[in-house]
Amino acid sequence: MEIFNTLESEVRSYSRAFPVVFERAVGSRLYEESGREHIDFFSGAGTVNYGHNNPVFKELLIDYLRSDGITHSLDMATTAKRDFLIRFERVILAPRGLRYKVQFTGPTGTNAVEAALKLARKVTGRSNVLYFHNAYHGLTLGALAVTGNASKRKGAGVPLLHTMPVPFEGDLGERDTIEHLRTLLENPSSGVDRPAAVIVETVQAEGGVRAASLAWLQRLADLLREHGILLIADDIQVGCGRTGTFFSFEDAAIVPDIVCLSKSISGFGLPMAILLIRPELDVWSPGEHNGTFRGNNLAFVTAAAALDYWEDGSFTTEILRKADLTRDRLTKLTARHPHLCGPLRGRGLIQGLHLKPEGLAEQVARAAFRKPSARRTRSSSSCRRSSSKTRRSRRVSTSWKKRWSRCWLERRCPSSVAPRLLPNRQAVEHLAIEPPPGQEAVHRRDEAGVVGGGAASAETAL
Repeated sequence: MEIFNTLESEVRSYSRAFPVVFERAVGSRLYEESGREHIDFFSGAGTVNYGHNNPVFKELLIDYLRSDGITHSLDMATTAKRDFLIRFERVILAPRGLRYKVQFTGPTGTNAVEAALKLARKVTGRSNVLYFHNAYHGLTLGALAVTGNASKRKGAGVPLLHTMPVPFEGDLGERDTIEHLRTLLENPSSGVDRPAAVIVETVQAEGGVRAASLAWLQRLADLLREHGILLIADDIQVGCGRTGTFFSFEDAAIVPDIVCLSKSISGFGLPMAILLIRPELDVWSPGEHNGTFRGNNLAFVTAAAALDYWEDGSFTTEILRKADLTRDRLTKLTARHPHLCGPLRGRGLIQGLHLKPEGLAEQVARAAFRKPSARRTRSSSSCRRSSSKTRRSRRVSTSWKKRWSRCWLERRCPSSVAPRLLPNRQAVEHLAIEPPPGQEAVHRRDEAGVVGGGAASAETAL
């Protein structure tokens, strides 16, 4: 790690939590350059929901590159973009009865949020935007202004203006936060300027894996519609199947005015972000919000392929089956350790446990990651000299390989649409889910003391 400590900026964070050098990744597995294997419960913070190096997507990407397919195109028309738009309309939007225009923003989630805020203000002519306590929407200035985390906000170095925080569901105990919001909007002496929009995460991932109830989301949408305020759904981290459906708001039967998507939209971990806009709100002037890398054609290729999983309801069924497995195991953990575990949080395959004692989440995370491995793979140089078939068999256990092979062939249910799980280790009061012998767990602890993770399936981990 010396070269990173010497040359890389002090701003780095995840490499401090996981102080090793990773070399390769397959499915739900990460491998250090030493050969040590980890189960990846992190999933790139929701970026590789379909698994690392999904072989179907990888082959399509290789073929595209070999054919000299265009890689960079600004916002010019390309075959790769056309294919994605056709597939997205046919597989995602039309079956759900959704009418949205698609805007390709700069290829990061925070840029999609910036575009959403700018557009909402342009459409309404109002500047104020409401966001919820514990929200996380990105770290550029506009997105940071609707993010709750104090340490992140401090990094702006300037006042973060024209926004206002309001309580999320449950923040006021037994008090109704929708009625509280109604009072702020309808009382002329509340001091709240009529907002252009309210931005919401249906599940606050960074804010503690806190899921809003479907009824609360419905009431929020109704209230905003009543007052002519736009609803922006930030589905960057919990969209693309994380909660079971493609959009996390589908089960609430609401239709946001603007939707932000990024992270797993490309299917392969490639930078890509889009904004979905109700057609009547698409009032941009040409070039009014642009960016050099909004035409990432490599991401368009894999994003179009990822939509094959959503051709019917079988993928959602598989995600929800694994979500039930996850919920059952975590519920048993909570019952076994009520003095340590708070309530189970989340929805679908984004779940986590709140650990009550101060600092326990950090202890669990460290213990899970540092446990010595009893199994190592061949060195990378030896692997590269092997045939692809031999490489695959050496890297992955037989049962795991069969399970993944079946998933890839069916193109329906990759086992890495991932829960934010608490990995099991006998250390720290036996809190967690024991991975197979010799495999480590890469997971995360968020700001609220919730331990969770990413890419391993519930079927495998449990």
